[in-house]
Amino acid sequence: MPLQKLQFRPGVVRDLTGYTNEGGWRISNLVRFRYGFPETIGGWVKNSTNQFLGTCRSLLNWTTLSGDNLLGMGTHLKYYIERGGQYNDITPLRSTVVLSNPFTATNGSSVVNVYDVAHGCLEGDFVTFSGAVSLGGNVTAVILNQEYQITYIDADNYSITVSVTANASDSGNGGASVTAAYQINTGLDTQVGGTGWGAGAWSRGAWGSATTLSAGNTLRLWSQDNYGEDLIFNVRNGGVYYWDATTGLGVRGVTLASLSTDPTTPTLAAQVMVSDRDRHVIAFGANQGGSTALDPLSIRFSSQEDPYTWTATATNTAGDLRLGSGSQIIKAIETKREILVFTEVALYSMQYVGPPYTFGVQMISNNISINGYNSAVAMDDTVFWMGDTEFYVYTGTTAPLLCPLKDYVFDDFNFSEKDKVYAALNSEYNEVTWFYPSASSSENDRYVTFNYLEKVWTYGLMARTAWLDHGVRQYPQATSPDNYLYNHEFGTDDGSTNPSLPLNAYIESSPVDIGEGDMFSFVRRILPDVTFINGTNDPRLDMIIKTQNYPGSNYQSGSSSEIVRTAVVPVEQYTQVKDIRLRGRSLILRVESNRVGTCWRLGSPRIEVQPDGRR
Repeated sequence: MPLQKLQFRPGVVRDLTGYTNEGGWRISNLVRFRYGFPETIGGWVKNSTNQFLGTCRSLLNWTTLSGDNLLGMGTHLKYYIERGGQYNDITPLRSTVVLSNPFTATNGSSVVNVYDVAHGCLEGDFVTFSGAVSLGGNVTAVILNQEYQITYIDADNYSITVSVTANASDSGNGGASVTAAYQINTGLDTQVGGTGWGAGAWSRGAWGSATTLSAGNTLRLWSQDNYGEDLIFNVRNGGVYYWDATTGLGVRGVTLASLSTDPTTPTLAAQVMVSDRDRHVIAFGANQGGSTALDPLSIRFSSQEDPYTWTATATNTAGDLRLGSGSQIIKAIETKREILVFTEVALYSMQYVGPPYTFGVQMISNNISINGYNSAVAMDDTVFWMGDTEFYVYTGTTAPLLCPLKDYVFDDFNFSEKDKVYAALNSEYNEVTWFYPSASSSENDRYVTFNYLEKVWTYGLMARTAWLDHGVRQYPQATSPDNYLYNHEFGTDDGSTNPSLPLNAYIESSPVDIGEGDMFSFVRRILPDVTFINGTNDPRLDMIIKTQNYPGSNYQSGSSSEIVRTAVVPVEQYTQVKDIRLRGRSLILRVESNRVGTCWRLGSPRIEVQPDGRR
């Protein structure tokens, strides 16, 4: 009997009908294409058993002069430097005050009230006490003198929850010299859209007041860059900070302005960057001079090799520029030859031109969009990004990126949380992935991937909030809403649990004609052509063949053709042929695996067919 090769075009297409996409793939999860053929992606494992506080949306890896491998991590609650699986809190302080008799405990309660006039805290902020004395009972000095997350009461009062229950003897007030070190205000984990009453989070403004979108009441995003072995980092639309590696991981970052004698050093910015080629510190959307107001279209840069000098003179290279299109700078990203600067409607090229101007800026496009700060990623001199309803690529000129999954992605997308989109580069596999929130989710729960070498797309389910390509570290690093850091492309399984779970990887084709598709055919057997790689000694997947009377229908209609029969073919390591009994004019092939240690690569299966009449 004749054998028919089942050979499909590489890449997944959802935005076409079944007839149109005949010979292609339509559904996928946790698979990628290599050399035109689908295979499972690599697994992941926790970097350590330790969790961090907050949702991480920023990662930066660098090494110090002493060889320490450091990972900067910005969450909506903290800023950490991870080393060896330990999370070192270097969140800067907002203020340090000495309080007199601030504590009030209630018998039978673990909640302790704190009195501090005009404390400036927001709900969920952190404070560390020192110098307190025992309240007289269970609430001892050791209990009080540590870090707490506050519960907001009013402008002069908040509460903390201690690890013990107060008793009747806890009638003291902590003493006359209690030091309270307040960390910078925390940010939000959910985007606040618009202004006006009700737009802000509880306690983040006076009752009935309008809400201004600023660092304290918008989604907390961080930018960061290393200055040699040191770190410059900032809260989007908030403070600019510096961490000196020689001070050690037990020392918090401080404001950049506190290290400078220049009164024009920026204290607020939307983003900070250190230009690799010319060693300028650049602040995008920064405040001007001594002003406390952000200029959202400004670009300010320090003198070369001097992060503390920002006032332009005839003998330095400090200066500033201002963009003319749009209302705010969304993102700046550095390539090998230039810095690209995005506003919400335009794209600019910023290049080093030398004295006396230092930098020049030129508009590239004024008809683009960008979904958020983390939705763009650079690969050498190419930049990929997700817009409001389009994918784009820059290679010297700007162009839409043809995506056969575009409607599928944007028709099921939570636009109110678009600032959470994270663009991820996985250079080992020539992939750019966007993690994004679906319409029913407030957090990133899906992904769409573009293989820029093979020009193919895939999609699937995965919850990741930040990603960093491998480089200084062997594996790509990623963070999840479960507050763990993961090594990706590690093993074959989902290491978020112990024991690990299998990856539920699958790919399904559009209908393909059996023979010429003009008559019924009988499928007798299948030759799988599957290779198992890098996994267990007992791998297995299922090949599911669904025959149809009529191939396909418009996927948007919600209807489907009659399925005559489905055959599930278990395929193990040495399976060469499997007998099946199916009839129809067309078939759909689905390959899926859900067993620990299984990693597969699909080739070109064959089926044995013969003409068959309809009974």
